[in-house]
Amino acid sequence: MEYDIIFVVGEVFFDHPLCGTAILKRLLEKQGFSVGIIEMPTKESEIKRLGKPRLFFGVSSGSIDSMVRNYTPLKKLRKDDRNLDYNESVPDRAVTVYSNWIKKNFKDSIIVLGGIEATLRRFTHYDFWENRLRRSILFDSRADLLVYGYAEKQIIEIAGRIDKKKSLEGIKGTCLISRELPAGFSELPSHEEVTASKERFCDMQNMLSNSANIGQKLENRYVLQYQSQEYTTKDIDSYYSLPFTRKIPKEMQGFQFSVVTHRGCIGECNFCSLKLTAGDRVISRSEKSILDEITRLTKHPDFRGNIDDLTGPSVNMYGMDCNLCRGKCIDCAKLDRSSKKLISLLKKARKIKGVKKIFIRSGIRFDLASQDLLKELAEHHIFDTLRIAPEHVNKDVLKLMNKDKGSLKKFINDFSRITGKNKLSFYFMTAHPGSTMKEAEELADAVSGLWNAETVQVFTPTPMTVSTCMYYTSLDPKTKKKIYVPYSYAEKKEQKRAVMANVRKKEIPDSRDRLDAGKRSQKKKGKPPHKIFK
Repeated sequence: MEYDIIFVVGEVFFDHPLCGTAILKRLLEKQGFSVGIIEMPTKESEIKRLGKPRLFFGVSSGSIDSMVRNYTPLKKLRKDDRNLDYNESVPDRAVTVYSNWIKKNFKDSIIVLGGIEATLRRFTHYDFWENRLRRSILFDSRADLLVYGYAEKQIIEIAGRIDKKKSLEGIKGTCLISRELPAGFSELPSHEEVTASKERFCDMQNMLSNSANIGQKLENRYVLQYQSQEYTTKDIDSYYSLPFTRKIPKEMQGFQFSVVTHRGCIGECNFCSLKLTAGDRVISRSEKSILDEITRLTKHPDFRGNIDDLTGPSVNMYGMDCNLCRGKCIDCAKLDRSSKKLISLLKKARKIKGVKKIFIRSGIRFDLASQDLLKELAEHHIFDTLRIAPEHVNKDVLKLMNKDKGSLKKFINDFSRITGKNKLSFYFMTAHPGSTMKEAEELADAVSGLWNAETVQVFTPTPMTVSTCMYYTSLDPKTKKKIYVPYSYAEKKEQKRAVMANVRKKEIPDSRDRLDAGKRSQKKKGKPPHKIFK
């Protein structure tokens, strides 16, 4: 059989709305195109398994960057970690490897890149694993086109244009290589400029945006980015209503009945890639669309009454849609922080016949959590613990992370008062730019007063984020002021070790004030209680 499109992906394919390739496959098939899947090829010969597609190959490493997947923050191979159940089946720089296998065996085939790995390498980028700047992945992969962020509208237009033998130029939400910089495009500092000057690399970082037509020169060619597609509630309602079988791999059994509520994130954390992937505006599904999906799930033969997760980039951003300006939504005084739309959704979903429980497992943004939402979650929707990600406690590090909003103390006190139970768990990060051993010890002191704070990760510089720019340049890109960066593996390990030494893993049942235990612990050590709250 000759397929119209063949996707080569660096992850297991499953027909479920949590699998991006599955959404694209369903949409293309709805338009009458035939789609084949080659999942996780480990050798060149596997690329030839389905033959040559009539239109194009779509190449992606999947939902996780292959280098992040294969290496720890200290650049150790994850397959060598005895504590991880890790299957090494995706090559380093999978997008480039797959593309070059295709070019070797199907020389005249069109290649379209997509996914996280391609999206975050669309321009010159700092590569942590080689400790140098690399040029756009379009050059190394020899691909014809790159789709960044979500790809539903792009993939349909691409398939239609190739089918009709039309040009691929000008498709919103894509990048390609050109000999010229078109009129109306903003020009980033060139590859040669940013390689020669860290200040110019900062300038480039400040110009990155999904909502602009921008280009970057390398020698006598340009990488062009056409501004992102505009997705609407109606669009994503239609995508998540597609007839997925929801058959999932064994390792994802706990997420079979998860329901996506929205896309995009207004948080703009400097270490996070969401701004340049999912976008910096929230696009929520309609309440009706979500309730209809849950109703359909109650009729699934595997359904036992529980919605595994109501999920999105911080679920309490659901309903915070706004496109009135290009300002920062999270700083806007007009932002509705009441979570009324989410609370309404949860209450209606709980009443659907056949639903026993609806869990919120993927976490919330604590600085946007209203009292009414906490009450609703505490009474009906906590799976084991409510997950939040303060990331750090030092105000200067938090500012560099762009996470210096809200009061962690107030949130913990409010949650404890409302629930009377110890039902929070925390994510923290150490060795971020700006963090010395002093800041790590401050975080360690704070962690000693918190239960369930065992998730502590070392900062990993991933391409195109603001924090990665800080790591590479030792500069705050907005001010060009010098900042301290912990570069040595020894210091990174020491910072994490200091924090982990104080981690409390045993939950206190029915604790009315989870801070008391930390105060008693620190008094015994002769330390002032809770530097976190000074």
